[in-house]
Order: sequence, then structure tokens, then C-alpha cells
Amino acid sequence: MTSATPSIAQTPAPAVLVLEDGTRHRGRAYGAEGTTLGEVVFSTGMSGYQETITDPSYAGQIVLQTAPHIGNTGMNDEDRESRRIWVAGYIVRDPSRVVSNWRANASLDEILVRDGIVGISGIDTRAVTRHIRSAGSMRGGIFSGADAELDAEEQLRRVTAAPEMSGQNLSAQVSVTEATVTPATAERIGNLAVLDLGVKQATVDNLAARGFDVHVLPQTATIDEIRAIDPVAVFYSNGPGDPAASDDHVELLRAVLDDELPFFGICFGNQLLGRALGLGTYKLPFGHRGINQPVLDKTTGRVEITAHNHGFAVEAPLEGSFDSPNGYGRVEVSHVGLNDHVVEGLRALDIPAFSVQYHPEAAAGPHDANYLFDRFRDVVVAHLAQKDAM
Repeated sequence: MTSATPSIAQTPAPAVLVLEDGTRHRGRAYGAEGTTLGEVVFSTGMSGYQETITDPSYAGQIVLQTAPHIGNTGMNDEDRESRRIWVAGYIVRDPSRVVSNWRANASLDEILVRDGIVGISGIDTRAVTRHIRSAGSMRGGIFSGADAELDAEEQLRRVTAAPEMSGQNLSAQVSVTEATVTPATAERIGNLAVLDLGVKQATVDNLAARGFDVHVLPQTATIDEIRAIDPVAVFYSNGPGDPAASDDHVELLRAVLDDELPFFGICFGNQLLGRALGLGTYKLPFGHRGINQPVLDKTTGRVEITAHNHGFAVEAPLEGSFDSPNGYGRVEVSHVGLNDHVVEGLRALDIPAFSVQYHPEAAAGPHDANYLFDRFRDVVVAHLAQKDAM
């Protein structure tokens, strides 16, 4: 929810960050001036701010960067994760005064102004992070320029009137409206149906590099529309919102599983696989957001440093296998977060379906989890070979 004026001032205008519990932090306008409202969350990545703000999973959220110095490499046309900036607002401590990268064609501030993204700088981001870590993610608002001088009670009223993240279905805001196709860039396996719940381009590129003709479908796609492309498998992407508010996507996934199509989901797709299998989901106190999250792959015993962006998680027993409440056979938790023992992956043992809660494409970020795209390709190839042998 943003109301912004796209203008760059020589001297930054005043700005204030207001949290729903009444906490206030005064700073300077960064980006467009005006008002923006959303859930305030923090991201712990030391780099990759361009990838962060263009990640569709951040729709509806005001993102605070815990790294103090932001913007030094500017912005370019190659490192975007999607077609636009999705953050509802942006919070930084010390924005760079100069751009120092040969690939840059604009400063971060200029792009924020151009796209109407209201931000704030010059506040104690460490203090805000510690507060959210203790009290949990909460609604907030950035008020800059003339809006910074609004009565404090009026600012807080606007913040508390904004919708909470729980219960929101935001897929329609970020999904494509028409199908697109990216041809395979390796030996072709077949058509892959990707339900776009907020997919990133790096994910599409990784799937194409594994031999799939990647059909990115709108989030409104039906099972008949998926069947029409004769897919060898189905993929659910990352995305914003509450998985408990996505019943249609869960029912669609159950139809996919009933068709015995191989399935791979990441992030939001992991939560929706959990629901399709009959598991519950819940909201994390402050979520996992950053490119430095340790996860244990229980299959190999290997610890991966991974990229995360999620505020919800799946409820499931961490040890052993269990029966899917919805009748899809045995299931196990395949990956576990080592910071707080959150479910970070699911694997169905009797059907070809698995998912992870993090981002294996990891741009920008570590590449420890990139093997998951190879694992998906192997699952699909094995499934096709089994069908041919029948």
C-alpha cells in the first residue's frame, strides 16, 4: 500500500518509521517520498540488494537491510530477479553516496524514486532488527516528506488499519497473466508446468538448463490447462502471502499428485505441498530472510548455507517417516533449519514429489543447494523410464 511522489531532493526530506506497537524511528527519505504500509521484516544478506528488492516474495513487505552500507554497486539491468521491484518499502542505515561498479547504469536511490518505492535511511537498523526479533514481525509504515509531519496518532492509525500478512493471498499481485515459454538449454526432457506464484528468472533459467521447456503459467491455471501442455512434471514457485489462504492452489496440487506427475516446489511451493499432503502451516515469529541460513540435508548429512525468504513454515515431525493425512503414502522431513529446527524440506516416499523451503537458484547467494535442480531432473527422468517400461 503505497502513496508516493517520484522526486529526488538535493537534501533528503525528513522521514519516520512507525511500527504497529507505537515504536517510532526518525530518519531521512530514501527513494520516493510519501507513505507506504506493509509488514516490516529484516533481511540478513550482506550483498544482493538488487535481487532482494526484485524478489516477488517480498510483495506487501517493508524490507530492512541489516547490512549497514547499501547501494555502493548501484543498479543494472542484468541482476533483476523479476520484471519489477516488489518491496512495499525499504529501510537502510547508510546509503552509499556514490556508485562504484562498471555494470551500474543507475543508483539505487534513482531506481527507487523512478518506481515509486518509499524508503527511509539514517535510522538505527540494528535496534529495529533486535526489536522485531524479540517482538516478531509487525505492520509498519514509512512516512516521508510532508507525510512525515502528519500527527503521530494519525500515522499509527494508518499502520494499524493496514491488513496483517496472515490470511492474505497475494499470488494474483505477482503472477504473470499469460503463459510464457522458455526453451530448454540442455538435452530436452519435455514440457515443465511452472505455476507462477512469484517465480524468479534465475529459477526458470536453472530449470531450462536441466532440459525442460519451461511453461510459466498464471496462478489461475487449472488442472486441464496444465494437462493441455502434456507436462512431464509440475513445479510450484516461491511467492508471497499466507499458504493457509491458497486453497485453490492446494486443490490444484492435489490433482497434480493424483495424476502421478512428478512435483518439485520451493518456498511457498513447499508450504503448499505440505498442505496438499494434509499438513498444517503456521507463521514464524520473524521469518527467515537472507543468504546465510544453515540447513541440514538429512539424506546426505551435509550442511548447506542457503538463501531464504519466508515467514510461514510447515508443521511436521522432524524424525522418521509418517503417513500423509490425505492419503499420499509415507512422507519425511528431508531438510531442517539449524537455527531454529524449522521444517525446510519434504519428501514423499511413495510418489515422485519433494520440496524445499529455501531458494536453490540463490541469485545472489550461495550455490550449496543448486543440486536440487539436478535431483528434480533425475526424479523426472526415472519416472519417465518407469512409465516406458510398463
